Amino acid sequence: MKMRLWPGFCLLALQWGLRFGLPLILEDGIPYAILGSLALGVLIMLWWAFFSKTPHGIRWWALLAMVLAPIIVRPLIHPSINTGMMGMMYPVYVVPTLCLALVGWALIGRNWQKRRQLLTLPVFMLLAAGAWTLVRTGGFTGDVDQDFAFRWTPTPEELMLAQAKPLNEASAIAFVTPEWPGFRGPRQDGSVSGTSIHSDWLTHPPEELWRSSIGPGWSSFAVQGDYFYTQEQRGEVETVSCYRMASGAAVWRHEDPVRFWESNAGAGPRSTPTLDRGMVFALGATGLVNALDATSGALLWQRDAAAETEVATPDWGFSGSPVVSGETLLVPVAGTLIAYQRLTGDPLWQGPKSGVSYCTPQLFESGSGLQVLQLHEGGLTSFAPQDGQILWEYPWKGYPIIQPAVLSSSELLVAVTAESGLRRLNLEDPLSAPQEVWTTQGLKPYFNDFVVHGDYAYGFDGRILACIELTSGERVWKGGRYGNGQLILLTDQDLLLVLSERGDLALVQAKPDEFKEWARVPALKGKTWNHPVLVNGTLLVRNAEEMAAFRL
Repeated sequence: MKMRLWPGFCLLALQWGLRFGLPLILEDGIPYAILGSLALGVLIMLWWAFFSKTPHGIRWWALLAMVLAPIIVRPLIHPSINTGMMGMMYPVYVVPTLCLALVGWALIGRNWQKRRQLLTLPVFMLLAAGAWTLVRTGGFTGDVDQDFAFRWTPTPEELMLAQAKPLNEASAIAFVTPEWPGFRGPRQDGSVSGTSIHSDWLTHPPEELWRSSIGPGWSSFAVQGDYFYTQEQRGEVETVSCYRMASGAAVWRHEDPVRFWESNAGAGPRSTPTLDRGMVFALGATGLVNALDATSGALLWQRDAAAETEVATPDWGFSGSPVVSGETLLVPVAGTLIAYQRLTGDPLWQGPKSGVSYCTPQLFESGSGLQVLQLHEGGLTSFAPQDGQILWEYPWKGYPIIQPAVLSSSELLVAVTAESGLRRLNLEDPLSAPQEVWTTQGLKPYFNDFVVHGDYAYGFDGRILACIELTSGERVWKGGRYGNGQLILLTDQDLLLVLSERGDLALVQAKPDEFKEWARVPALKGKTWNHPVLVNGTLLVRNAEEMAAFRL
């Protein structure tokens, strides 16, 4: 009996066209492309089982080979694909490959003798599944795409370690007020005041001052004078590093024998160091808290916050950054907040266990005094920073990654998941739970923090920049594709510096009239999720492979 091949060819063409074509034409199309290609894989198997007119023995032998081949080769798959979320994604990626092998085998071997068909079918399936043993991945992009590479090629981290330069001797670091003391700047809001840059990049393009490789990690920077601080993974040690602003030369490194890695985002710390009165505070991806001398990197004290709070390391590692309030160091251990004495590291108080969170504590000057806000799996909790007293709680379940924004002494903007959108809250009484003013789907940040300028908020709605009006929450405009990037607001010039997920730097006007991108230049190579920093006209950018400085 002659095989009926044309339905299989049509389904296969649709499967591969959907997988690679849909993301090119549809915003956020990659998840739908992946699920669609998986569904079409099921249809191809149904065609083969019931409508291909293949002899029954060959028919079921092929389906058995399709099921067994991925199981047989899975122990040989690189850990970056075989574990974690990527472990769950492996079947999704291997199904289209197996379907291609099945239809290709049917075309080539349709006239072979039965014995030859029985022998070659499992070979084709093993080769199709085995192709995935040749690659590794650096993890997901924000929209679930991948950056595959052959597994025998050196990783950026391995190349960086092979080319590592010796440390420079630290000169005397004069005590100055840090220009950028920690995550998202002096006010924790990603805004810069009192700084002007050239806005005509055709005449005055960004001037690259230096570029250097760096260990993996999603840390941002803290800046003090001519020195900046960040966190990175260097082989089997997790480091807090100090570099020169002028040259990018390494000054000192503090190392802990810890390596955090997960298949979604790769290796390295996720937190950003915090500077305060000559000290550097850093939270590692597994929960180690270090207090270091900012001049020499000498260890002043260390605590294991994960062990002390009995909180397990979350899937993506501990990602929030320490915050200083007076003599209290506030450390987010996922959704649990713990406070230490700044100078000694002695524990002061601990909040209740509150599930998962990847947020940094947010200082909030309310009508009754200073509060510290912590987003967590159950919602938003306000603490008194001096003793940990819970002042109020606002329930809103989610998986928070985005920082809350302080609009005034009684108003906040909060997001807990990309699907839930953005919510404005009002505190009629600073010691009572806030009330919802509105919730908007016009701005749905994922892990990309937004900024507030005047009566408007600017941020990422999926992979596209958007502006919403704060009175109603209605979207004013949407435009410009930057992937899952990050941004900085220049308040004096009504400008946004947008660092795209692909490493491009864009200059966008921060006005509600319309979206307008003035210029765009390449800044980094590779997936870029780290928050940029602008200090005195110098822009610092980094990702998990390299860092660079530009004079703007």
